[in-house]
Amino acid sequence: MNNKKLRIPVSTYRLQFNQGFTFKDAREVIPYLHRLGISDLYASPCFAAKKDSPHGYDIVDYTTLNRELGTEEEFQGLCGELQRHGMGQIMDFVPNHMCIDTSDNAWWRAVLENGPCSPYAFFFDIDWEPVKQELRNKVLLPFLGDQYGTVLERGELRLVFEEGAFSIHYFDAWFPVEPTTYLKILEHRLEFLEELQLSDAPSRLELLSIITALQHLPPTTEQDPDKREERFREKEIVKRRLLQLCGESPAIGGFIGENVRIFNGTKGEPASFDLLDGLLGEQVYRLSFWQVATEEINYRRFFDINGLGAIRMEDPAVFRATHALLLRLIREGKVTGVRVDHVDGLYDPSSYLQRLQKGCFIQLGLAAGALEGAEAEEAGAELARGYDEAATAGPDYKPFYVVGEKILLKGEQLPREWPVFGTTGYDFMNALNGVFIDTENAKTFDRIYAKFIQGAVLFPEAVYEKKKLVMQVAMSGEVNTLGHYLNTISEKDRLTRDFTLNSLTRAITEVIACFPVYRAYTNSWTIRDGDARHIEAAVAKAKRKNPAISSSVFDFLRDVLLLRFPGHATEVDRMEWLNFVMKFQQITGPVMAKGSEDTAFYVYNRLVSLNEVGGAPDRFGAPLDAFHGQNLERLKSFPHSLIASSTHDTKRGEDVRARINALSEIPGKWRKALAAWSQLNRKKKGTVDGRPVPDRNEEYLFYQTLVGAWPVGPIEKGSFGFFRARIREYMVKAVREAKVNSSWINPNIPYEETLAAVIDAILADGPNPFLEEFTPFQRLIARWGAFTSLAQTLLKIASPGIPDFYQGTELWDLNLVDPDNRRPVDFRSRDRALVELARREAEIGPQKLVRELLLQWEDGRIKLYLTCKALGCRRENRELFERGEYLPLEVLGARTRHICAFARRMSGKEVVAIAPRFMATLVPEPDKVPCGEEVWGDSFLALPEGSGTQYRNVLTNGKVTIVERSGRPGLPLAELFADAPVAFLESFGGV
Repeated sequence: MNNKKLRIPVSTYRLQFNQGFTFKDAREVIPYLHRLGISDLYASPCFAAKKDSPHGYDIVDYTTLNRELGTEEEFQGLCGELQRHGMGQIMDFVPNHMCIDTSDNAWWRAVLENGPCSPYAFFFDIDWEPVKQELRNKVLLPFLGDQYGTVLERGELRLVFEEGAFSIHYFDAWFPVEPTTYLKILEHRLEFLEELQLSDAPSRLELLSIITALQHLPPTTEQDPDKREERFREKEIVKRRLLQLCGESPAIGGFIGENVRIFNGTKGEPASFDLLDGLLGEQVYRLSFWQVATEEINYRRFFDINGLGAIRMEDPAVFRATHALLLRLIREGKVTGVRVDHVDGLYDPSSYLQRLQKGCFIQLGLAAGALEGAEAEEAGAELARGYDEAATAGPDYKPFYVVGEKILLKGEQLPREWPVFGTTGYDFMNALNGVFIDTENAKTFDRIYAKFIQGAVLFPEAVYEKKKLVMQVAMSGEVNTLGHYLNTISEKDRLTRDFTLNSLTRAITEVIACFPVYRAYTNSWTIRDGDARHIEAAVAKAKRKNPAISSSVFDFLRDVLLLRFPGHATEVDRMEWLNFVMKFQQITGPVMAKGSEDTAFYVYNRLVSLNEVGGAPDRFGAPLDAFHGQNLERLKSFPHSLIASSTHDTKRGEDVRARINALSEIPGKWRKALAAWSQLNRKKKGTVDGRPVPDRNEEYLFYQTLVGAWPVGPIEKGSFGFFRARIREYMVKAVREAKVNSSWINPNIPYEETLAAVIDAILADGPNPFLEEFTPFQRLIARWGAFTSLAQTLLKIASPGIPDFYQGTELWDLNLVDPDNRRPVDFRSRDRALVELARREAEIGPQKLVRELLLQWEDGRIKLYLTCKALGCRRENRELFERGEYLPLEVLGARTRHICAFARRMSGKEVVAIAPRFMATLVPEPDKVPCGEEVWGDSFLALPEGSGTQYRNVLTNGKVTIVERSGRPGLPLAELFADAPVAFLESFGGV
């Protein structure tokens, strides 16, 4: 089998492409990334996206690159620069959905013009036979900003005739008119043409001929291939004939233009819009108000975003059409890895990933043989058979580097049958973050939080309630569809046919609300043990919470989800059950994400550094054993998984979390600060409808956000205004996400405007008692957070897995949730800083440089230096970090709880990572550095038997020698941390 092209990254760096950061810009950054120690660029989606897309996830065309990012030549230039530096490129691929609220999507446009007979009708996950009969063979489009009738009579829906075709325009959006309904426009006032003295009578005859052609077009429901082809061909001929006719005959052009004007009605005369209303009623789409369409929507969306329509990636034709360009780039060696976005949204993730790996394998094989044409087709078939043979041996055969964006919750394992190298790193991020939270203060923080907000929020209950809220207000259409599906199944058995549609839908809602993980992965008659446990647990919990609903309804739903068929079930029945299960699984993930991450995470604010994607805010940190255990398991099962500390989807930048984590160590000081700040700001708060703005929970979040995101060092007046605007925007987003005082669906504008005004008052320029009280506290937190940032950076680089860096995080990362974290990154200043660090290191030596950087810690160069040095060590010892043993280390002495340390060992080589934690109690005094004997005393890092005798500190180049204490070999922490607050040791002279 061909594994020669398999590339495993050493480290990755995520770049966020958009019109402000293009292929050309990225090419200029590559030399810097190479010097930093990055082996592979990790690119955001680069396929054609909606105009002005800030992120690239709203794809409109999988067959071309995004022109806003640059030309094909500029992309080739980027790829060439990567190859010159020996770097690879991992591309973020979006297999779940396409953007459909733009006319740029040709596939969707074809569906709106032709309905079920479109060649792309089944590319999208549309229910063409929904429960609502009025939508049969139609698709509901919830894109209007108000009620349909109101929008129509305001004249905002306009009929337009351009280039021989009719369309409906709504501001910047437009929708094609179904060609057979051109007749309503062309035949209107047709008698008027007879009254005209046409000198060119052939023009009138041509128009009549066009009308005849339209009358003979096959209907939108036609499924016969020959008839469908006839329709597609003839409708385009009609458009060309109309365009030519209007160009040749001003009279005909005027006639059509006047009809268009009449159809568009007159504002203030409701009856004048009847013609346009009638025309719209005959389209294959139904335009509706975006806020009220959720119950009846009949296409599956990405989460609850109306403008992102789900595609049926399980269909081989869809896979081929969407992956052709990606696979070509893989064949050409321009893409060396793939990140699969939102793998849980797929109908069958396992089959998709197998198909993806198979496609990659074939392309790599063709590239190796430089085959083209018929020869390539024959070789491709042989390669496909070869892959099938290799894949049947087990899931360990993975010819191409693929990782999946999969969020694992406590105790959940990545499905071993998936042919991936791991996840995108949220599991590591949360384990890493937990190490820096003082678990001993959990109950104290419970009391502080409850007292401040004058109540209590139980996180599991918040998740349960918010998941139900999401299903009620945002995803009720999807749940209702499942309810009708389950009702159809129940009607086929006399033992279940008495279950009502309402009871079945409620049972589905409750079980989804109680589902403990994002989804299960049943795709055959065999149920995985873990999935069965999750289903049983969800049903049992739903029963307990709903004693008024008959338990037999829940039992029936459980039996369906576990595929416990009745003895008389036919093969058709069994397939219906399996299809229901797989549709059910596609919904639980979005509901979990929207209910937990995007709602409950903004309601439960005890310590918001815990409120991270894949995290469990109700677990107050984690013991060191859990972190080491997860690292050991990753090394065993997925040693090449990405491990991240920040991503484009994280709720807070890694250094914002590091700062907020410090609060967990000082509950007494935090309690006093909260009381003082709240008192100082009491008179600045506003009211809306008798409610205080912000409420106590929002105020608690606000103070944590300020502590975490406050800029480093002195703030100039202009930049402080920018920071204030960022906080305003973040808090408004947080309030909408919480769905308590406002929401995205129904924004409470007076509340939001009052909240913004309160924030401006609290953060006002000039004499400000609050800021005078806040700033000294924050400076101390910022200093502790900086040392924690260095520790977590080192642990990430040294741990099993592939360390991933989000753009710009090699300096302090004080970003908040998107779009804040998509702000432009100043790569030129980073490049200059890295060059200057190398020059300065050569001039004064690494030991003095580290001391110098610590004195100037606020500029972030100490983090940049650590990142570069540690990544350099990793690049030089890649096999050690990929396959070497992982040995958790013990610390003896008074500072035991303040250290996380481990060794990596392989073939006579060893590295040791030692990172301090709990800085607030380690160095509580201002301006103190966690270095030297005064801090570490006689604490001692014990090393395992067989360790080397001498080590070099990668950061300072200082040499340390093993000593014995109480009969155990090791190293004094005071010596390890003599010059730097972290230590990264490399053995020399053998192990």
